Amino acid sequence: MLTKVVAFPDSPSGSRGVTAAVVTDHWAWSGAAGTDIGGTALRADTSMAVASITKTFVAAEVMLLANAGRLNLDLPLSRYVQHKLTANNATVRQHLSMTSGVPDFALFDIGQIDQAIAAAPSRHWTLAELLKHHSSAVKEPGSSYSYSDPSYVLLGLLVEKVAAQPLATVLRRDLAAPAGLRRAAFQDAEQPKPPVAQVRNVSCGAPDGYVPCRAFASATAAFGGLAADAPTVARWGYQLYGGRVLPENLVREMTAGDGEYGLGTMRFTRLFGLADAYGHGGDMPDHTSLLVVIPDKRVSIALILADGGRAIGRPMGDLTEALAPLLG
Repeated sequence: MLTKVVAFPDSPSGSRGVTAAVVTDHWAWSGAAGTDIGGTALRADTSMAVASITKTFVAAEVMLLANAGRLNLDLPLSRYVQHKLTANNATVRQHLSMTSGVPDFALFDIGQIDQAIAAAPSRHWTLAELLKHHSSAVKEPGSSYSYSDPSYVLLGLLVEKVAAQPLATVLRRDLAAPAGLRRAAFQDAEQPKPPVAQVRNVSCGAPDGYVPCRAFASATAAFGGLAADAPTVARWGYQLYGGRVLPENLVREMTAGDGEYGLGTMRFTRLFGLADAYGHGGDMPDHTSLLVVIPDKRVSIALILADGGRAIGRPMGDLTEALAPLLG
């Protein structure tokens, strides 16, 4: 299946390189095919940017803090974080479910951010600094689902405020360490573990040890800054949605609902043919990733492509079809 992805690298669902991993109750597998953009052969443990899979960590941490009584999901986020984007009094839960009324960054905003990153690609960005580039009007909360990276920046600020520690420190202590994720890197507080796929991001210039560079990684830290390899992502999905790092009642809250998004969780209802599935996708200019966990089959699957903007659902569907006879 992996060779099929690299056989047609310019197709919408193809890529120059791919890594994948599977974790079940009884066995695990990982593999790789093709190369990164520099022509280096990928390994199963090659670190790449996994973008919005980061949101599963931030959401899980918010759930832990709520379970400990340190915050209330149904109080306005403005109770904890005062910002113009929290002034509509959307609740913490509404930000988690992307029904807060805070729109995503507009194309104009993204252009301004890219220019600022290009001017100083190795500079650290704070979460609050990124929000200065958000220009769209905030709507009333509780309306329809609308994908929102800014909501997760605000949730990152919430974690830092309540825990009184940097976001990466909290995520490492409460989630990555208990789950055994030694090769997850919460950038820019942590650097990706080698081997690391090469990138050629137009805003970033020369490599600086981060994926794609420090400014980009730190600016997106709360919604897309994670770098990891496929086995790490698959292990995380197995641990998270299997109720091993969060109590099962919190996992049920994260995956509940009848729409396409729960709390920091994409809901892939019957999308991949085996059973209801949960997880998250990630898309950066350089890499595309997808985590799919199928609780009924007790399997977690991670797929990472060494190109951005790819239709990764199709190769994931091929992979789940190939796995079906092995899962019973």
